[in-house]
Formats: sequence, C-alpha cells, structure tokens
Amino acid sequence: MSGLQKYPISVVVLTKNEEKRLDDCLRSVSWASDIVVLDDCSVDQTKAIAEKHKARFFERKMDIEGRHRNFGYALAREKWVLSLDADERVTPELAEEIKKAVLKDDASVNGYGAIRKNYIGDFWIRHGGWYHHHVLKLFRRDKFSYGEEEVHPPAFMEGAVIPLKGDLIHYSYRDFSDFVSKLNRQTTLEATKWFRTGRKMTLSHALRRTVDRFFRSWIVKRGYKDRFVGFMVAIFAGLYQILSYAKYWEMKRGENAMKER
Repeated sequence: MSGLQKYPISVVVLTKNEEKRLDDCLRSVSWASDIVVLDDCSVDQTKAIAEKHKARFFERKMDIEGRHRNFGYALAREKWVLSLDADERVTPELAEEIKKAVLKDDASVNGYGAIRKNYIGDFWIRHGGWYHHHVLKLFRRDKFSYGEEEVHPPAFMEGAVIPLKGDLIHYSYRDFSDFVSKLNRQTTLEATKWFRTGRKMTLSHALRRTVDRFFRSWIVKRGYKDRFVGFMVAIFAGLYQILSYAKYWEMKRGENAMKER
C-alpha cells in the first residue's frame, strides 16, 4: 500500500461512534492525500480506526450541523474537499472521476455532484426520489460553505454543480429502528430551527405538507415500485412534517406558559 498514488484532495469525514462503518469508508478513499476525521465525542473505537488509516483526527461536540461541517472543511489541507459521512462509500467508478477532476483542476468549475445510492439495511431504495439525485460532495474549499442551521443546512457555492456519473454508496439506515431513531432526532432539530427563527407554522400547513410529502414519494416519484419498503419511506417522509410540528407546538406552548407567569 505504501506505493499507492495519492491525489491532491482532502476527504473530510464526520463521525460519532462509527467503529462498525468507518473502516470501509476510509478504505474507499485510501488514494486521497489528506484524510480528516471530525468526531463528535465517540466512546467506541472510532479514533483508533481513523488513526489506523493515518487520518488526522479531531474531536468537536456537534452543536449546529452547518457550523460543524464548516469547521471540518476548514481543517482541510488541500484546495479540493470531498465531504463524506461514515456511512458513505466511494465506488471505484466515482473515485476515478474524482481523481480526474482534481488533477484537471478546471478553474471554471467549483463543485461536483455525486449520485447517492441509498440503502436501508441491504435494501437499495431505487425510487421515491432516493436515486438519480446528485448531491454536492466535491468542491473547492474556498468556494463552498453551509448555512449555520441545525438540520438540512443550505449550501452556498459560486457557480454550477457539475454532475458525476459514478455512484456514492450510502447506507442511510441500518434498519427501520435506526430510521425511527434518526427521524426522532432530526424532527427535534427541525422544530428547534422553526422555533429559533420565529417561523410561523400552523397545524393546517403541517398537515398539507404531511400529505404532500407522502403523495410525492409514493405516487409522483414512484415509491410504490419499492413495494413495502417504498411505502414505509413515504410514510416516514410525511411523518417528518407532522412530528416536527408536534415538537414545535410543544415549544411554542412552553414559551407562552412562561410569558403568562
């Protein structure tokens, strides 16, 4: 492995207790000249695995997702950054495209998008809007940043995103229990964002969004072709909206109670 050619790119990986998945993730980018692991206070063997791959390891408590990711990108040594989570794997086909892109270093291009091939367990989600959707993953460090928001932060980059053809394997959820657990955490963050920014959200609006998200996932984006799993994905898409509203409602109710005291 010592003779493996390295390419001028910084891979930034976010982790939290990822001893079971980090090894495969880092193996898929062993050709990168710089690997950064930004860890959210893991208590397992995440650090040891990162060091085995000669990654530069940093620890920082996750506060706001956008801020946390920007902190990680600032640690990069190379001008090109590949942003990954520990549940993602770069396929050989995508790796070749990335290598060519960073070596070409086209001054007119600041970012590239990869197609995420999403899985629940070992089930590949082909429909429902989960495949053939490009996600910005490779970018010039000084041309990109995330908005500092709790969940689903907006991306800011100058110029267009150029699509790559190779797949980025994404083991989105280990199983449905993991899906529910993450849904619970993400809806808490979503409600917190609404509450913090003073967003006005009504039950009727939340219900419309709940129905719309289910309908678009199951019917418009043909989630029904993934059968039962596609149905569950559509259910969770709608549930995300109404759960976020329920938690937002509790926060607003608590705020009003405090004002009345």
